[in-house]
Amino acid sequence: MKKFRIFPEPWRVKTVERIALLPREERLARLKAGDWNLFRLSARDVFIDLLTDSGTSAMSDAQWGALMQADESYAYARSWEHFEAAAVEVTGYAHILPVHQGRAAEHLLFGALLKKGDRVPSNNHFDTTRANIEALGAAALDLVIEEGRDPRRIHPFKGNMDVDKLESLLAGKPDRVPFCMLTVTNNTGGGQPVAMENIARVSGVCRRHGVPLFLDACRYAENAYFIKIRDERYGAVSIPKIAREMFAHADGCLFSAKKDGLANMGGFLAFRGAEHADAVRDALILQEGFPTYGGMSGRDLEAAAVGLKEAQDEEYLRFRIEQVRLFGEMLKENGAHILEPAGGHAVYLDALRMLPHLPQEALPAQALAVALYLEGGVRGVEIGSVMFARTDPKTGKPSLPPMELVRLAVPRRVYTNDHLAYTAEVAGEVMRLKERIPGFKITWEPPRLRHFTARLAPLRAMD
Repeated sequence: MKKFRIFPEPWRVKTVERIALLPREERLARLKAGDWNLFRLSARDVFIDLLTDSGTSAMSDAQWGALMQADESYAYARSWEHFEAAAVEVTGYAHILPVHQGRAAEHLLFGALLKKGDRVPSNNHFDTTRANIEALGAAALDLVIEEGRDPRRIHPFKGNMDVDKLESLLAGKPDRVPFCMLTVTNNTGGGQPVAMENIARVSGVCRRHGVPLFLDACRYAENAYFIKIRDERYGAVSIPKIAREMFAHADGCLFSAKKDGLANMGGFLAFRGAEHADAVRDALILQEGFPTYGGMSGRDLEAAAVGLKEAQDEEYLRFRIEQVRLFGEMLKENGAHILEPAGGHAVYLDALRMLPHLPQEALPAQALAVALYLEGGVRGVEIGSVMFARTDPKTGKPSLPPMELVRLAVPRRVYTNDHLAYTAEVAGEVMRLKERIPGFKITWEPPRLRHFTARLAPLRAMD
């Protein structure tokens, strides 16, 4: 079969939503009114919204059809049976506990298993994962390989965990490590995949030391597709089989259905054995709801049950990964610097290279994110010092993260390549004006997850 240069969307558009680009002076006014925090912008004021891929997918006709047939019974509804069967089929785990979204799964699992002084290793912990661990007085340890800390290094699986570092950690005081995590794909590190070999090696180390391994699997299908196209041993293996092998190496998973569930809300905890499920079930009932709905309506359960299967469709995944790769190429053609290779769900701009005149203390990733909105109505999210910097209690100085990134997350089945080409041109305009972009400072912040609600100000006036 002939391979064409352009691979179009494997769907047709049935419903559209109007979006509009505000004049530049109005965008500036919205930034000022929101204290320069892009989370505080009204969605109606955003032209291309790449803030997150979480819960922003377009649902299919099959999902909408299932949603209309939902059973809203409180206990053991028909919709729960559909959801549970789909989750069991995808993961191979017998024990499924539904939650309203991924951070609820984190909160429940960590509350049951962690105590003050514990340590939780992962390749990289994302923002809410880290916050839920630290809120309990435990430490979240990032053990990603060195290639995963350098935006310019090329590696097919930059999300891999450094297995030697994990072995050293568990050989020390394994009793202070109640479990290990592995995020697939690795969101903090640029949406980078984790190799099957690495998952297996991490699993082997954990099992030798008697430490459970849990996958943060909200982008499991994208990770499985990367394994298929980057590991020749899996080229002829189906996505469902690759996914089941990934899950087989772990003892359970946390899952946000707002990503590779292609739903707008929902998630679950899944476990191979009953021990961990029993440990969190009472807290689930107290905080989320009865164990057969867990904070999800019947409509949510149905949408996610269908979405879990649709996310494994190879034609969909081929377009999904290729669209993000093409987006990265368009950004580079317009002069932007990106974390390479492009990830599965987003392209990450390298703010330190794009705005070299700003020191890291001046929050260059935040400055870049603000500039993208100001110049073109594009909303991304800062993944740098605003999100991850910490103040050293001994020195009083900030401990800065290794990278300053702006994530441009691509919602699933929402934007066309023309939308992304426009975004790439906006990034090019920002590069043309880069010397005029000032740094930022934080004027107010909450105790945790400050990037969501912090107030900021430019270090000099913007026009």
